[in-house]
Amino acid sequence: MKPLTALPPLTSASWTFGLAYLIGVLTFCLFAKKRRLLTEGMGFIAMTGLVGGLVGANLGQFLATSGGPGKSVLGGIVGGYLAVILAKKRLGLIRPTGDLFAVALMAGEAVGRWGCFLGGCCGGRECTLPWAIAGHHPTQLYLSAACAVIFVVLLLVEKWRRPAENGLWYLQGVLYCPARFTVEFFRSGADRHAGLSTAQWVCLVGLAFFIYKLAKEKPFAKAVE
Repeated sequence: MKPLTALPPLTSASWTFGLAYLIGVLTFCLFAKKRRLLTEGMGFIAMTGLVGGLVGANLGQFLATSGGPGKSVLGGIVGGYLAVILAKKRLGLIRPTGDLFAVALMAGEAVGRWGCFLGGCCGGRECTLPWAIAGHHPTQLYLSAACAVIFVVLLLVEKWRRPAENGLWYLQGVLYCPARFTVEFFRSGADRHAGLSTAQWVCLVGLAFFIYKLAKEKPFAKAVE
């Protein structure tokens, strides 16, 4: 899929990606403040997660496409998750922080997928549907819309159910994995293994993990009063 705009990448897609990171960080900080977790140590964890996510996103993209353009969101989630675990161990922090990253990830990706759209990467298969753009599924916008909806759901659940810590993180995974799995059917260029793309296999593993954690820890049964 060709870029929607003829503007240089620096003035379109790149700025959108930058805005996505900024929104993700701001969302993280605002939610941390709401949870009374906005400390210097939490700032270190946030930056460590961001760096780990960037490394994971680039490494995941390299492994999936042999150096193709773009970044792997799933690789970024894994990389950021591992980096945060290491950072928390170093600081001796035991309080869960998954909820902060859940809302930040969804807010950031909802905007970041527009960068993919403007840059012409992560495009969809050819189609003749009324909403097709340049004759292709706008899969970047599908994912953007899905993340925006999940973000709103997380905020509503936080407001009305107030689950125990990490409840939003597990819920985000249970919602995001099926959404990404479904959108993958409409994306082009992905290598298939037994009929599924690498991202879809990762989503299946991720969904099993998040369902297991929800069932084991029961954060909604331990809702904060």
